Amino acid sequence: MLQVRRLTGKDAAAFQALRLKGLREHPDAFGSSFEEEVDRSLDQIAEALDARFVAGCERNGALVGIGGIRRGDLVKTRHRAVVWGLYVDPAARGLGAGALLLSTLIDHAQGRVEDVTLTVAAHNESAVRLYRRFGFVEYGLDPRALKLAADYVDERLMRLVLEG
Repeated sequence: MLQVRRLTGKDAAAFQALRLKGLREHPDAFGSSFEEEVDRSLDQIAEALDARFVAGCERNGALVGIGGIRRGDLVKTRHRAVVWGLYVDPAARGLGAGALLLSTLIDHAQGRVEDVTLTVAAHNESAVRLYRRFGFVEYGLDPRALKLAADYVDERLMRLVLEG
């Protein structure tokens, strides 16, 4: 059975382990890199988890999925939020964890912002299908958005307009 909840500083070790796994095994899915995050202390991670809205999906008590949402900080961007770091362990894919996480992030955004945006690797069709299922529409393509050694990753820009 899957359960989704807001992560706190107490979840720092489990969050970091899963995030590093995602960064290592799927570097094309994240703007950050394993090398940039591997040395972050658990205290730093705990502080960030307590300060932000990050959801975690658990299966039988083990963290199998994570994702965050961040509202714009500036007066002119407070009407928007960005989904970031959505990742589900490959062993738990196909069970609905991604949908549960995304639903939780959108629910959190309701009443707080007007738009939710995200970027996704253009070749990640399963993620694009998930986002479309929730009403996200593509509004652009960012060619060569990420560079991994000598390879480039294009990213689709997607947006969901929330009802007032």
